[in-house]
Amino acid sequence: MELEQIRVFIAVAQTGSFSLAARHLFISHSTTSRTVSALEEELGVRLIQRENSRVMGLTPAGKIVLEQGGALLKDAERLKADAVSAEK
Repeated sequence: MELEQIRVFIAVAQTGSFSLAARHLFISHSTTSRTVSALEEELGVRLIQRENSRVMGLTPAGKIVLEQGGALLKDAERLKADAVSAEK
């Protein structure tokens, strides 16, 4: 599992759209879709309820990944900032 996968998933979850998330992240729709699918495959669970490639909502697992993944991204940013500060 990579931080970028979580970042992309969170963008999709927050916007409710693969297309909007892709635009916000400056990546293609197909990259967004593949990234979320790869995360789902790695975790072994569906995160997003889809219907005809449209986001219909989050699964219970998706809600957990949204919450804990957001905290993980914040922790990673804090880690980076602390490491940079330590070198100054």
